[in-house]
Amino acid sequence: MLRLKSSNSSSHLKTALRSAMAALTCHLHPINRYAKRQACISCSMQPAQSNIKVIINGAAKEIGRAAVVAVTRARGMEVAGAVDSYCVGEDIGKVCDMEEPLEIPIINDLTMVLGSISQSRATGVVVDFTDPSTVYENVKQATAFGMSSVVYVPRIQLDTVAALSAFCEKASTVSTG
Repeated sequence: MLRLKSSNSSSHLKTALRSAMAALTCHLHPINRYAKRQACISCSMQPAQSNIKVIINGAAKEIGRAAVVAVTRARGMEVAGAVDSYCVGEDIGKVCDMEEPLEIPIINDLTMVLGSISQSRATGVVVDFTDPSTVYENVKQATAFGMSSVVYVPRIQLDTVAALSAFCEKASTVSTG
């Protein structure tokens, strides 16, 4: 189990990763009085889907590094990109002190990583740990490439939250023509 130094960071990371696993389905198997087994819950990915490609934006930060480690250990997900303005060019696995390099360099260009993942037509999600001044544009970019975003940005301003809420509501509206 992954533990972070700050309990606040830990709970936000867990929430972010739960959101990223949206394709996960769980089924309750009640007790059958004729079978000798207890009730259980089984969870599995939707059939015939590949791993969710996770892009960590703010990957060199402490919480970003923790997210990289958590995603690499999680079933059904894989780190597909690491974006940050620090440690550019370094392998994210090495930056996270993992035993093996992930062979994923840290890149300072979110658009390039989004384009690469969207061309593969894989299900992708951006987990954003950047800062309040860039998060709105990051979410807009991810949406333009057909990806969902999970955002954890401390000290975000209420006007940015309101703008993000309005954007997400508008982006999720489906026209029935």
